[in-house]
Amino acid sequence: MAKRENEYHSMKDLMKVVIQQNNLSKGLQKMDVREAWGKLMGNGVMSYTESVELQNKTLIVRLKSSVLREELTYGKDKIIKMINEEMGGDIVAKLMLV
Repeated sequence: MAKRENEYHSMKDLMKVVIQQNNLSKGLQKMDVREAWGKLMGNGVMSYTESVELQNKTLIVRLKSSVLREELTYGKDKIIKMINEEMGGDIVAKLMLV
């Protein structure tokens, strides 16, 4: 019978290993960016948001309202900064509102 190791690992550490071994970090970043957009922009903007996609370092947000798109255009740099702070890294370099 194989010898058991009595080392205890936290679930967080084990999940990091699984994510690294299976190359899942980019997929998880895409999900986290959607959550960060909703959290930072609030329910009002989310009700007009059709989709949020991360492609390379470009965040593509599809909006239902052209008026909202125009308003958010003025604060693109601030939005990028807030999302990067929320994500904890330099994830988004460019924001496209379509």
